Amino acid sequence: MAKQTKGAGSDSVQGLLWLFGAILVVQGFGSAVTEAGWDTSFGVSGLLRAAHVPVWGTLVVGVAGVALLGAAARRRHREKRAGRGS
Repeated sequence: MAKQTKGAGSDSVQGLLWLFGAILVVQGFGSAVTEAGWDTSFGVSGLLRAAHVPVWGTLVVGVAGVALLGAAARRRHREKRAGRGS
């Protein structure tokens, strides 16, 4: 029974990594592209401009999203490999 609870917690962490990674990638890179192409800001870009963060700040948000997606993919790969060995 304890293994199911641990697995369920691991699944929720895995899901959150995918979710927040995707959100940060879209907000970070999408905001940067929108601001560069149409000279308008939305979402994260708008908040960062209001906080006087440099233009490249949105790219940092996008890179953070890529890092979270990479961590989620690595976790999934590691869990799959552990499942095959059992």
